[in-house]
Amino acid sequence: MKIRNMATNTIDAYTYHVDKFERFLGSKKIIDATPEDVRRFQLHLIKVRKVGFSSFNQAVCGLRLLFSVTLPRRWPVTMIPFGKRAKRLPTVLSDQEVADLLKCTPNLKHRTFFITLYAAGLRLSEAANLKATDIDSQRMQINIQSGKGKKQRLVPLSPRLLAALREYWKQYRPPTLLFPGKRPDKPYAGTSIQKTIKKSARCAGIKKNVTPHTLRHSYATGLLEAGVDILTIQALLGHASFTTTMVYLHVRRNHLLRSPSPLDWLPTRQLPKWEDPTNGPPTN
Repeated sequence: MKIRNMATNTIDAYTYHVDKFERFLGSKKIIDATPEDVRRFQLHLIKVRKVGFSSFNQAVCGLRLLFSVTLPRRWPVTMIPFGKRAKRLPTVLSDQEVADLLKCTPNLKHRTFFITLYAAGLRLSEAANLKATDIDSQRMQINIQSGKGKKQRLVPLSPRLLAALREYWKQYRPPTLLFPGKRPDKPYAGTSIQKTIKKSARCAGIKKNVTPHTLRHSYATGLLEAGVDILTIQALLGHASFTTTMVYLHVRRNHLLRSPSPLDWLPTRQLPKWEDPTNGPPTN
């Protein structure tokens, strides 16, 4: 997997699930595993461990790589099916909700991290791996070097984000990573960010399920509502597939508000009224 230049998180996930599969087999060697063993393991994941869609399909990817590359099988690896993903619309925050969220984040480092996620539409891992040298204030660009699939891209640097980063820099003076963790050479832990943003959301009275990725969704939806074309948004988000970006078409507010209800087309005097069957039709 390292030779194939796979991401560290991908390697960790695949080896984790293959280890679980080997333990599931018990005394049977993994080299002797059959399609039926894989199917029983998949049912175990669903019925016993009750894993989510992402974890289930991570296990499928790990096993497919194992039996197609590491330990090639005679039976077709395509016999290991993926799970069907539930289609859910992304959670999006309004401008006021984002403002309230930031107001309820007193820690400067946390607040600046959230501002960076929202202002540039970054993934959590992308923001956590940002370096001070990635901020190009001359060309007003951010150089994203740790994108998904290790793809590099450039995104615009907001003047207000630049001001926030300069205020943060004056206090913390990070040596290499812009948002270091406990050690200067280690990125900020994702679990800390997850807990902090949920705490800020509760403080702001936001009832939605808010995660760091929610700010990325809000960024993309905001651009779409502002009239930015979908192909530009795809490039800014670093999506490999155009269909991934298309989901934001379903949550843009101005599009939904332009869709009327057939009820509004009925004449006011002809709106149906409730009639009590015991008393007969209502009198005017």
